[in-house]
Amino acid sequence: MSHIVHDIIARGEARIVAQPEAAKVRHQVEADRNFGLPTALYAATVAGYLGFLVVVGSAFANPVLAIPMAIFVVFIVAGFGVPALWTRLAGNTSEPQTMGEFEARGIMTNTGRLTARDATIQVLILPVLLVVWGLAVAVIAAVVA
Repeated sequence: MSHIVHDIIARGEARIVAQPEAAKVRHQVEADRNFGLPTALYAATVAGYLGFLVVVGSAFANPVLAIPMAIFVVFIVAGFGVPALWTRLAGNTSEPQTMGEFEARGIMTNTGRLTARDATIQVLILPVLLVVWGLAVAVIAAVVA
């Protein structure tokens, strides 16, 4: 690329123009730090993960598990807390959808629009399965003991 430019300059075909005035910085992408889902779905997801820890921690109550459980809680809170803070940064003008808007419009994904029911199932399936798994393990441990 620079070789071509040097050839143009050497042939005398290059134009010299005045420096343009300083233009206002134009951002190509709107600063949308919102994830598009209602806050209630994130709260339900966090509740599911923490509920699993409560079930397992209660079923296998042992002082040795206190530190690992505390670390898991910190990771879950950080994993959802940091993005929650990120959505509140300066310059973010978007708001999360309300449950009514979510039910009416759904959400657009890479594979197409999802209804509120389908998106809720996709978001909450892992936390719900974890709670059910934790309850199953707790029941099995209680029956065996």
